[in-house]
Amino acid sequence: MSATTQYQVTGMTCGHCETSVREEVSEVAGVQDVQVSHETGTLAVTGDVDDAAVLAAVTEAGYSATRA
Repeated sequence: MSATTQYQVTGMTCGHCETSVREEVSEVAGVQDVQVSHETGTLAVTGDVDDAAVLAAVTEAGYSATRA
């Protein structure tokens, strides 16, 4: 069963930021769906994923995140 995990992302200001985060996080093994909002600073990841891998992907995209 896939769980959805929420993260708080800082530094996103526009749709391009959302796209950058979505593309990086989508490459993490086990990710089934990614929802990102720069307006609320949230990231929701559905799938069987490792927190450290998701946080590293957000960092790779140029932002910082913490599990909400």
